[in-house]
Amino acid sequence: MRDLSLHILDIAENSIEARAARIEIRLEENSDLGLLILEIIDDGVGMDEEMANRALDPFVTTKTTRRFGLGLPLLDQAARAANGRLTLESKPGGGTRVRAVFELGHIDLKPLGDIAQTLATLIMGHPEVDIIYQHKVDRSKYALDTREIKAQLAGLPIESPEVISVLKKNIKEGLDQLRRENEPRQSH
Repeated sequence: MRDLSLHILDIAENSIEARAARIEIRLEENSDLGLLILEIIDDGVGMDEEMANRALDPFVTTKTTRRFGLGLPLLDQAARAANGRLTLESKPGGGTRVRAVFELGHIDLKPLGDIAQTLATLIMGHPEVDIIYQHKVDRSKYALDTREIKAQLAGLPIESPEVISVLKKNIKEGLDQLRRENEPRQSH
């Protein structure tokens, strides 16, 4: 996978297959610590300890349509390549938390990619799932919560092309604003 947004999409799709009704996606770019932290937390069926321990093996999968699951192993590999690590916490009936930490300035850190498109794809494809997205860059934050958006739509489906178009624009503008707020200030 070329960028982190594709990893996010893949892990979130795993959460949906695990019958998650809510998925939280958190990105934090912390320049003080020199870290990029990605967390994906779901309320799906979870995994027992044995399966959670084996989940990073590319030849282990719970899917019946293919013999291997590459999502977690590839994210683990991407984290390790950027001098980071991946941790997985899960319990049956208690959901799953995937946490990947990357060295922020590392030459092998993959680009974030098109986060707006990734979120739009998840919302469009799974309107019944609540998506909570939070992106921090140092002390600034952008957040999106489909529960709040659905409440404001007055019956208009969140997956409708008009809503998705507005959401993508809002996400892109919000993330652009986040970047502008954290650009180094030029002295005159």
